[in-house]
Amino acid sequence: MTMQSGMFDDKPATEKSPRPARGYMFGYGAIALALVAIVVLFVNNHQLSASLAQQKDATAAQLAKMNDLIAQNSQADSQRLESIARDAHDTALTAEQQAKLDVRRANASLAAKIAQETKAEQLAQQQAQQQLTGQLDELKQATNTANSKIEQISGDVTGVRGDILSAQSVLDQHGNELKRVTGDMGVMSGLIATNGKELAQLKELGDRNYLEFDLKKNSAAQKIGGIQLQLAKADPKRNRFTLDVLADDKRVEKRDRTINEPVQLYVAGGRQPYEIVVNNVKKDEVTGYLAVPKVTTAQR
Repeated sequence: MTMQSGMFDDKPATEKSPRPARGYMFGYGAIALALVAIVVLFVNNHQLSASLAQQKDATAAQLAKMNDLIAQNSQADSQRLESIARDAHDTALTAEQQAKLDVRRANASLAAKIAQETKAEQLAQQQAQQQLTGQLDELKQATNTANSKIEQISGDVTGVRGDILSAQSVLDQHGNELKRVTGDMGVMSGLIATNGKELAQLKELGDRNYLEFDLKKNSAAQKIGGIQLQLAKADPKRNRFTLDVLADDKRVEKRDRTINEPVQLYVAGGRQPYEIVVNNVKKDEVTGYLAVPKVTTAQR
C-alpha cells in the first residue's frame, strides 16, 4: 500500500486520472475482502471441521457407548432368558417329578385299597366257610344225636315191649293174687301188694319204685322217697292207723286209715300220686311200703 502511494506521487501533478485510482482501490478492497472472506471461510471451515470432528468423535463415543449398552443389555437379556429357560426347565422337571410322584402315590393307594378289599373279601369268605362248616358239623351232630335218640327210643320201645310182655307174664302167673283198689283220694291205684311175696312181684313188674318202711310211734319222722312219714297212732285190734306225712314243706294227717288201703298224696312235679300201703299194724308200729311213680310229669 505504501509502495503504491509513492508510485502515485512520482507522476506529474498536471496529470489527472481520478477514475483509475478508485478502480484499483475498489479492486484491492475486493481482493482484501475476498482474502478476508477466504480467511474467515478457512477459519470457519477449520472450526467446522474441528466441530465436525468433535461431533464425529462424540457421536462415535456415543455409538460405542450405545453399542456397549446394547451389548450389556443383550448379555443381560441373554442371561435373563437363560435364567428364565432354566427356571422353566426346572419348573417343568419339578412338575414332571411331582406328577410321577403323585401317580406312584395314587397307584400305591389304589393297590393298598385293592389289597385291603381283597383281604376283607377273603376273610369274609373264610368266615362264611367256617360258619357253613360249623353249621354242617352241628347238623351232622344233630343228625347223629337224633339217630342215637331214635336208636335209644327203639331200644326203650323194645325194652318197654319186653317189660310189657314180662309184666303180662307175671300178671298171667299172679293175676289172682294182685288187685287194684281205689285210694283214699278217689283215684284208682296201681296193683296192691298185701304181703312180701306180692311186693316182690310188684318190684318184678317195675311199674313203680317200691320202698319198704317200718314206722314206730314216738319216733322221729322217717324220710322215704322224698317225703317224711311219722306214725301218730296204731290200732291193731281194728287194723287202723294214723300217719303224719310231710311233703313239699306241708304236713298232712292221714287219719284212721286201714291196712292194704292206698293212702294217696300228690307231690310237686308229679302227675301220678304217691301211694302209702300199710300191710301190718302192731302196737305202736306199722310196716308197709311206699310206691313212687317212675314218671314225674307235671299234673294238669
